Amino acid sequence: MAVAFHNLNSDSGLKKLDEYLLTRSYISGYQASKDDITVYSYLAKAPSAEYVNASRWYKHIDALLRISGVSGEGAGVTVEGSAPITEEAVATPPAADTKASAAEEEDDDDDVDLFGEETEEEKKAAEERAAAVKASGKKKESGKSSVLLDVKPWDDETDMKKLEEAVRSVQMEGLTYGASKLVPVGYGIKKLQIMLTIVDDLVSVDDLIENYFTVEPINEYVQSCDIVAFTNMSSVLSEF
Repeated sequence: MAVAFHNLNSDSGLKKLDEYLLTRSYISGYQASKDDITVYSYLAKAPSAEYVNASRWYKHIDALLRISGVSGEGAGVTVEGSAPITEEAVATPPAADTKASAAEEEDDDDDVDLFGEETEEEKKAAEERAAAVKASGKKKESGKSSVLLDVKPWDDETDMKKLEEAVRSVQMEGLTYGASKLVPVGYGIKKLQIMLTIVDDLVSVDDLIENYFTVEPINEYVQSCDIVAFTNMSSVLSEF
């Protein structure tokens, strides 16, 4: 069932988005999707630190769009009561530093019309976004992948803060850590769900799990790891 948001640039709209993301890393599912791009594109600017969850999500999606891209289809999302954005409309993500500040001057009750007459600022932003996507397409040979990983502790007494610190302590060229959250699995036990971005030629997920995350000293906290989602960004960029 598609989720709906209203007046995302108002306090009430941001509050609803923040509450919605309290227990979620993404708008729908367990990986970044076009639903995230849709909501992201309606925000005139990054949510303030007051909205902790929305701010965290915005920064993560912004980083994904700049580094690797987003491939998930999503479940569909409605903003300001309008129909979900079509695939063509979300294929070119907006750059954070080119969002029009004019949206702040509009009345919060006005419907967002992405298909109306473009202003000069909107045309300029669209051209810059197209140039950014074209440039990113030239880098697709770098072979980046987005990985969602489940990291499971030994029991309910495992210190999950130290577990995450131990996981993130593994540093190597071509490995970047993204957003994370704790997910209840039952009997008081929680697992860590964390997003990784890797350069395929430099990092192997299987090698990470077998030779880093599940060996000493990290295996003091980590019982096992599972790959929840794996998205090769080279094929995604080729679709643009």
